[in-house]
Amino acid sequence: MRIFVTGATGYIGSEVVRELINAGHKVIGLTRSDKGALKLKEAGAEVHQGSLDDLDSLRSGAAIADGVIHLAFKHDFSDFAGSLATDLLAIEAIGDVLEGTGKPFLTTAHANSTASDNATLVLATRGVRASIVSLSTSVHGDGDKGFVPRLINIAREKGFSAYVGDGSNRWPAVHRRDAARLFRLALEAAPAGSILDGVGEEGIPFHDIANAIGHHLNLPVVSITCEEADAHFGFLGRI
Repeated sequence: MRIFVTGATGYIGSEVVRELINAGHKVIGLTRSDKGALKLKEAGAEVHQGSLDDLDSLRSGAAIADGVIHLAFKHDFSDFAGSLATDLLAIEAIGDVLEGTGKPFLTTAHANSTASDNATLVLATRGVRASIVSLSTSVHGDGDKGFVPRLINIAREKGFSAYVGDGSNRWPAVHRRDAARLFRLALEAAPAGSILDGVGEEGIPFHDIANAIGHHLNLPVVSITCEEADAHFGFLGRI
């Protein structure tokens, strides 16, 4: 199949592109930069210029594809509501093109993305083989800049590795190669309306993560209270 991938040059998207191409699919990757275009060409993908804010570019990319994997997302924690609104508009624009075609369309769940998720599931009733992939809190692998690397940097800055309370709250995780494989398998076979959980390691206690960080950085490991979490971890405190 010829697959249009948004977020094709990102941490997870670039792995999805490799997974698709290695499985014999052709990829049309969305990018807004020359650097991204070069990266896509080097991976063996076709370049489609555009962005999440350019809805016409999303529509035209979907129109020439046999399926769509939507991975792009604005990770702007200062205006997360705006990021979610942009995601919803992107899903609706792509969905308008795919409606009634029976083509696969995969979207990615995000925190508080109920509107986007509902829009995807509605498409599953309108002739689109639409599915949602929900990835673990931690998607780890080479180049990871997600939550665990942030915890490592916070431990370096504060001089100790912290966990909250007794540290028994659990974080699911998945390697990005396994996440990419899930997207590919879902594209090929997931029934319309599927909600798929990308989980490799089902539940890693927070104190185990803190202990590993402390061990490798040679720092003390300390329990902090829920009230101290926001000040210590920033936006990660709530997570």
